[in-house]
Amino acid sequence: MIKGNQTEKKVTELLLPILEKENFELVDVEFVKEGPNWYLRIYVDKEGGISIDDCETVSRALDKKMDDASFIEQAYILEVSSPGIDRPLKKPEDFVKYAGEVVDVKLYKARDREKEFQGILKGLVDGVITLLDEDGKEMNFEQKEVASIRLAVIF
Repeated sequence: MIKGNQTEKKVTELLLPILEKENFELVDVEFVKEGPNWYLRIYVDKEGGISIDDCETVSRALDKKMDDASFIEQAYILEVSSPGIDRPLKKPEDFVKYAGEVVDVKLYKARDREKEFQGILKGLVDGVITLLDEDGKEMNFEQKEVASIRLAVIF
């Protein structure tokens, strides 16, 4: 049986030609078990946002390729969706594209008794994520200490 990370890599290989054809961006691939069910979650985006029809197009094309490749032994539920307004930043390009935006950072371990930080993203350089806090002071986080970084949802 292929484990999560290898499965995600193989799915990505099948997925990229589909997304390139449609001019969609791959945000993330997750293969996770939640309760008794396995989920293969694909997050895609495009300029102007992704629609339900776009998700259906990707789902149908990927489903066909997955049936042909048949490398996942267990039953799973395929979900294709947008990354949402609190989009995770995963790839180096994301840190360039969203520089200047407000982001939420969650750490694996607390720093000064805090695990969650918010600030304006300056960027990612040599594995260090830099934010500006509300006072304009720089905060630096090693990528390996960051559990997640997402666009902040501000109302």
